[in-house]
Amino acid sequence: MSKRLRFISATAVAVSSTAMPKKSKPDWTFSLVVTYNPFTMASEIRQEVKTQSAFPIGPLGIEAALEAKANPSIQPRLKIFDQFAVTDRVALVSGGNGGLGLETAIALCEADARVVYCFDLPEKPSEVFVASQDYVRRLGNNSRLEYFSADARDQQLLWKKAEEIGDKEQRLDICVAAAGIAKPQIDCLKYPAETFKEVIDVNTNGVFFTAQAAGRQMARFGRGGSIILFASVAGSVSEPGGGMVSYGSSKSAVLQMARSMACELGNQKIRVNSLSPGIIRTPMTREIVNTVSPILDAWLRSSPLGRVGRADEVRGVVTWLASDASSFCTGSNIVVDSGYCAQ
Repeated sequence: MSKRLRFISATAVAVSSTAMPKKSKPDWTFSLVVTYNPFTMASEIRQEVKTQSAFPIGPLGIEAALEAKANPSIQPRLKIFDQFAVTDRVALVSGGNGGLGLETAIALCEADARVVYCFDLPEKPSEVFVASQDYVRRLGNNSRLEYFSADARDQQLLWKKAEEIGDKEQRLDICVAAAGIAKPQIDCLKYPAETFKEVIDVNTNGVFFTAQAAGRQMARFGRGGSIILFASVAGSVSEPGGGMVSYGSSKSAVLQMARSMACELGNQKIRVNSLSPGIIRTPMTREIVNTVSPILDAWLRSSPLGRVGRADEVRGVVTWLASDASSFCTGSNIVVDSGYCAQ
């Protein structure tokens, strides 16, 4: 009997659905008569909820305050920062050679990850990555920032690389699928098939293959984990001026991907959420941000904060999603867009 039916007494009652000829085999249907023991169920559920809600670092907030009141020998201490720590955890980040991928990788190292493995297309890491690697080394918390070359569109390669990481580290806890591309604005009725496929292949398939590779290792080691898929506000609202049908479609797919994976993997304690940034100043958005364009003009006029975002303004959200501070959050889309979608 399944866990959910543990306290249910069930009796199957066979009922003949139709009057059968004598020589015919009866067509039986079954109805389930269910009885509950509310007292046993309530007690067991309370115990299960208490167990599920227990935080690894002990009681928090009100519960910690009441425990300290009951036991004066307990010395209260700050725990809020411990909730956001990812101590000794192993992460995989796509698009990690720069931009939002590298920014979030550094944040995870600062949050005390054991190691963050970044991958991207270039054979060798960029100067920015090397500088970031040295910076992480000098943090003094023994966290490591590593790089390997891989194409997010290559499913089998990603599975292999993630398995190698699992073999070496004996765990994989966090995945940030941040690799993505955008193309210049093109009229939707003239959009070339190959260009459309290219964007979908990186932004949708690549994100899925990255999440898949990490999720397989999370399931393998049975510790659960957190998968963060980079979507975009363009997946929820159309870009001003049009011409971004491939990008918007690819990001919209990521939103549903996160919801579907969250529902499917929740019973393995693997959380999956998406993150939808607005226009963030990165190498990919340089052309939009540094030139007068309908997209930027509409953004500045419609955004309550009236500006584009900085890459470091996404760090906190990713760290929250990666850590136990967001342990009850899965299947959600977190919007970081200066209020653009609130209009």
